[in-house]
Amino acid sequence: MTGGPGTGKTVIACRLLGDLCRNPHANPRLLSPSGTLTRQLKRTLGETSRGLITTFTDKIPPGVTADSVVLLDEAHRARTYPDHSRGFPLTLGKLLNQASVAVLFLDEQQIVRPTEGVTLAELEQHARDQDRSFCHIDLTTQFRCNGSSAYHQWIDQFLQPEGPAAPWAGSDYDLSAIGDPDQFTQWVGAHTNNGHTARITAGFCWPWESQDTPPLRPEVEISWSGPDGPRTWARPWNARIEETDLDHPHVPARPYWATDTGGHEQVGCIYTAQGMEYAYNVVIIGNDLVRRDDKWVARPDKSFDSTFKNISSGRYLRYALNSYRVLATRGTRGTRLYSTDRETQAHLETLLSHRDRRPGQS
Repeated sequence: MTGGPGTGKTVIACRLLGDLCRNPHANPRLLSPSGTLTRQLKRTLGETSRGLITTFTDKIPPGVTADSVVLLDEAHRARTYPDHSRGFPLTLGKLLNQASVAVLFLDEQQIVRPTEGVTLAELEQHARDQDRSFCHIDLTTQFRCNGSSAYHQWIDQFLQPEGPAAPWAGSDYDLSAIGDPDQFTQWVGAHTNNGHTARITAGFCWPWESQDTPPLRPEVEISWSGPDGPRTWARPWNARIEETDLDHPHVPARPYWATDTGGHEQVGCIYTAQGMEYAYNVVIIGNDLVRRDDKWVARPDKSFDSTFKNISSGRYLRYALNSYRVLATRGTRGTRLYSTDRETQAHLETLLSHRDRRPGQS
């Protein structure tokens, strides 16, 4: 089952799990490579989720048998190393073959690492090789980003590797460029004070060396020239701990950064934002992806993500574009885009109305 951000993949997976659980002879499992998503779902369901919802990484979870229906959400994050270069990923293949039925929820444009993700074509070929039946359903209606198909079409076109980008002309989604970190901090704070979830995300362009437990170091640092002279803004990345420290209740654990109180004070990255959503969204495009003339230029040397050490610029471009697409499609009501690169920021401001709009203002 394929579909872009906000097309209901996770909702359908959860509904299927609920329907299957009503069958006394069913043995369903809802799996996801995203620990953030599985922890959020397990917390919501409580003890009733025990054994039913599991993070799928490099081992097949216990309880998957020949009568199981396996629902694999966020299949684009399924790990493929170390065997993808030699054919279909070994562990994923064993999982699909072990279950009676496997339903995978996939968005190829959300593959953000070279060691993750399979394509629809690879899944169909694997089914043929294993003499299994195969059915493809494509989800096209979009429910996130205020239900704006125009915004999703615009962001897909905006993040094409090259070619001219069209100005945003939509009126059904709150989108604009924003001028500096002071402005987007005020924007997030105002929405938070009004009781909405608002988050800041960024490309992985700053070190992440804080200890796992709070206090966190403000490692995401941006300098710019304001009306009154040089300015510097700094915030910590989200915490890496799996459970919130009771001594620091306003620093959510990694799986709960997108939803829990205090998350707006830290900066999320692709690995904590993917699969989640919140009402208002700031995306900081770092120096790993810059606009030059009519094309995007990837600069993997500006990334602090060890996954991309020694990767070529041409190969990195796909993952950078996919990552920023994911970050830019988390906000259900509004998004602000900002680039740390002056030329790229100027490009944003030619395409998007540049305003600092407070909640409730037109």
